[in-house]
Amino acid sequence: MSAPAFGQAPCYADYKARTVEPLRLHYGTIELHEACDASSAASEIAGRIARDGWQLLEVVGIFDADGLQEREADAGAYHLRY
Repeated sequence: MSAPAFGQAPCYADYKARTVEPLRLHYGTIELHEACDASSAASEIAGRIARDGWQLLEVVGIFDADGLQEREADAGAYHLRY
């Protein structure tokens, strides 16, 4: 994975994911290391959460560090976990 270009502010995404057996759902936040757009984010998030058996359902949005605090309580244990 490549880091954001020098001088580029970090970017984040919030997403929804699930496992099938057993059915579990979670909402999480993640720092993106690749491009800051929804299509690139989907690929990056899917790859990172898959190692724990999660399947990406949806990229909810892309945001900068200013949006982290307001999402932290909703993401709970999945706030910046991956």
